[in-house]
Amino acid sequence: MTSFGPHGDGSPLRGHTALVTGSSRGLGLLIARELADRGCRVMLCARGERQLVAAEAALRARGADVASLACDVNAPETPQRLLDAVTERLGSLDVLVNNAGVIQVGALEAMGEQQYRDAMETMFFAPLRLTLAALPGLRERPGARVVNIGSIGGRVAPPHLLPYAAAKFAVTGWSEGLRTELAAQGISVTTVLPGLMRTGSHTAALFHGDAAHEYAWFAPGASLPLVSMNAERAARAIVRAAERRRPELVLTPLAKTAVRAHGIAPATTTRLMSVAARMLPGAGTDAEREGVTGAGARERLGSRVVDRLTTLGDRAADHFNQRTHPG
Repeated sequence: MTSFGPHGDGSPLRGHTALVTGSSRGLGLLIARELADRGCRVMLCARGERQLVAAEAALRARGADVASLACDVNAPETPQRLLDAVTERLGSLDVLVNNAGVIQVGALEAMGEQQYRDAMETMFFAPLRLTLAALPGLRERPGARVVNIGSIGGRVAPPHLLPYAAAKFAVTGWSEGLRTELAAQGISVTTVLPGLMRTGSHTAALFHGDAAHEYAWFAPGASLPLVSMNAERAARAIVRAAERRRPELVLTPLAKTAVRAHGIAPATTTRLMSVAARMLPGAGTDAEREGVTGAGARERLGSRVVDRLTTLGDRAADHFNQRTHPG
């Protein structure tokens, strides 16, 4: 007999079918878990098959009705493959969560056009293609929902994350416009703008340029409690926003402050970002520009102090299936 978490009985999502991209690990896995706890049937998808198998097994152990498909969200054939798999295994789609992402950290000079293309493909064009393919079916489902995971970096561009910020700005603007166009059709669109969360993302990120020193600032920022948010709490807030059909959700106090400050005084916010940029590492050597995984950057850095500062983030990586890249 299927059992649900504490929110399942009273949730408007109970009995619905959800598809979550990038759901083998990190935030995507936690969103899928929250949806399952509310009584949703959930389709997982990600590139890494080993992580996907582990994620599906973990949700089944909680009593979830779950299926999975290993795929590359950037491939042109993926949207139809995913939608066919959802229908075949779980039924008609009600909730689409566009979550898959890639984080590339490095100075402007360390990033080439390919890094921007990779970011835009994964975090803008892939959600665009999947949503357009899903819309005919969603229009036939009462209470259909689309949730697009953006970032505070889609409102306030942080230094040394420019490909990420460019893609998140694109998906944020598209998501807001999508809501206005779909409102009359009964489909809600929720745009989520999180700040840093303790998902273990520093282990899956790619570091360019001076990889070791880029890791030295990014990894603690994604791990320390006063800077980053507990990822399980973030996933609960995201699913609640979807339940309530909210137009937008900004997560973490720092992110909310940044959005307000940028809205009131954009020039001042930009100047502060410029000051921060001057404190960050340079581009490094050409040999380092291909990108180094978090594990590789950590080994290069060899800092016990940074290792201690990332303790909570490392625990999150272990708990949320982040250790094997890619997912």
